[in-house]
Amino acid sequence: MKLASSLTQFVGCDHPLETAKTVIFGAGYDGTVTLRPGTRFGPQAMRDLSIGLEVYSPYQDLNVTDLAIADAGDLDLPFGDTAATLSVIEEETRQIVQAGKQPVMLGGEHLLTLATVKAVHEAYPDLHVIHFDAHTDLRDEFMGVELSHATVIKQVWRILGDKRVHSFGIRSGLGEEFAFGRKHLDFNPFTLACLKDRIDDYKLKDKQTPVYLTIDLDVLDPSVFPGTGTPEPGGVDFHTLLNAILAMRGINIVGFDLVELAPDYDASGVSTLLACKVLRECLVAFSPRD
Repeated sequence: MKLASSLTQFVGCDHPLETAKTVIFGAGYDGTVTLRPGTRFGPQAMRDLSIGLEVYSPYQDLNVTDLAIADAGDLDLPFGDTAATLSVIEEETRQIVQAGKQPVMLGGEHLLTLATVKAVHEAYPDLHVIHFDAHTDLRDEFMGVELSHATVIKQVWRILGDKRVHSFGIRSGLGEEFAFGRKHLDFNPFTLACLKDRIDDYKLKDKQTPVYLTIDLDVLDPSVFPGTGTPEPGGVDFHTLLNAILAMRGINIVGFDLVELAPDYDASGVSTLLACKVLRECLVAFSPRD
């Protein structure tokens, strides 16, 4: 695995890479952001501040250290070349999946999810994607560029097809993006409250159904999570997101990511700590037990 050493590891995630069942890697790239850059610093900021987080989840009564999770560090990415960056991430994800392990990517901007989904889809052709976000990300292009964090879900849809992307919390986008989402996606704007119903409707707790989860952290309201490049008022609070994570326990999550933390826009560090807590709960909820 072509990974660079990081100064720290995410708290409790120091299982040997060879025998780990879940592998975390960082992808600090923000070359297509459309408002404020800085998500490239998200992965290392999370590792640095995770020292203040307990390894025990009181919500799930389990320690991160009870699970076989390795933090393998950050990828060395070719900054300035978006296509090459995606290629590096795709190949790394492919190697993790082919080794029988669950990939977990820390972004970085949301476009990077395209690379991980491509690699996971190769192994799981019937893949579904659950998508938490403030933004539709359904444009065909942004200012003439097809590879953009504003187009990533449209690109994912082109891989998976109709009704295989399940979007929640969306509250910003073009009118035509909302129309496209309602027609071609399982599209649930403004809320996460219907998640349980959609899980049942699409039988996503069927163990034979592989699911990839992508959490754009700007799904959270900027009053609780200001540390992002594209803040959008009207989002959910931490407990709403936590309850959604807990509702997905039992789904066959074959990979997931957390993206769009831009730590420098919240000097208090609260946004980064919130991202750390979301990651801890996802790891405890979704990392393989067997």
